[in-house]
Amino acid sequence: MRVMVCGAAGFIGSHMSEHLLEAGHDVLGVDSQVTGSRRQNLAHLQDCPRFSFRHQDISQPWECAGAVDAIMHLASPASPRDFESLQLDILRVHSLGMWNLLELARTKGARFLYASSSEIYGDPEVHPQTESYYGNVNPVGERSCYDEGKRFGEALVMAYHREYGLSTRIARIFNTYGPRMRLDDGRAIPNFVVKALKKEPLLIYGNGQQTRSPCYVSDTVRGLRLLLDSDETRPVNIGNPDEWSILNLAQYINQMLGNEAGLVFAPPLHADDPHRRCPDIRRAWTSLDWEPEVVLAEGIFRMADWMRTILRATPHATI
Repeated sequence: MRVMVCGAAGFIGSHMSEHLLEAGHDVLGVDSQVTGSRRQNLAHLQDCPRFSFRHQDISQPWECAGAVDAIMHLASPASPRDFESLQLDILRVHSLGMWNLLELARTKGARFLYASSSEIYGDPEVHPQTESYYGNVNPVGERSCYDEGKRFGEALVMAYHREYGLSTRIARIFNTYGPRMRLDDGRAIPNFVVKALKKEPLLIYGNGQQTRSPCYVSDTVRGLRLLLDSDETRPVNIGNPDEWSILNLAQYINQMLGNEAGLVFAPPLHADDPHRRCPDIRRAWTSLDWEPEVVLAEGIFRMADWMRTILRATPHATI
């Protein structure tokens, strides 16, 4: 296939592009780099004759020459630090950008995969979160640009599926981590790993009892690829049901990376920050024969090895 990967220079998008190329597909990477997404994430792919890159804001009208067999919409600022500074860009990506890509898919006869998020569940009142749960989202809160953007994106995907018979897929991604995350991402694991490698105290917002379910990026990418190749048109949770409190996660990373600087605490950053996050993955298991394989210790060590290299190159980097 020729697959268009939107958000290709970003964290998950760069791994997805690499995975598709290794499987023998042609990849057209598209990215606006509005978040400073690193072209270095794709540097190792530049000499591959089956890979091409286009610098493009998908929220703007554009045309794509040649056949496209599948479109994967992975493009969106996703760091909590982006929710204030890039809120309009985030909303445009999931409205105008989504519309442009769905029209392109309809014109090309391409299947379409939308990388939605566990954030559509908001601060959930159901645990673990199943795909049938409608969520508990504040539509005017500090996180609403991302939460409601993803929810609108899902609604638009399903409208194109019903109205035009477009072949669509929706993945709800949970707490993915791994190499190529931004050092200043703002999410727990990259923050903790960078601080631990610098032998600095790990900063916890709130009391640390809020939970997350870390899923290593290779598992997420494999799940997305299986979903793309499947006939499943319902939303599918892609995540790891191994649930950790933020406090335990911080202590574990300090122990693994030999950081004796301990922890410091600060007030919560966002009022709507989810208190619990854990996917029910029965649909992924039955429909895709997918479940995560990489345990947390292995994933953290892989991520730490990559971050050490980046920190050596940029020793004064801050988070």
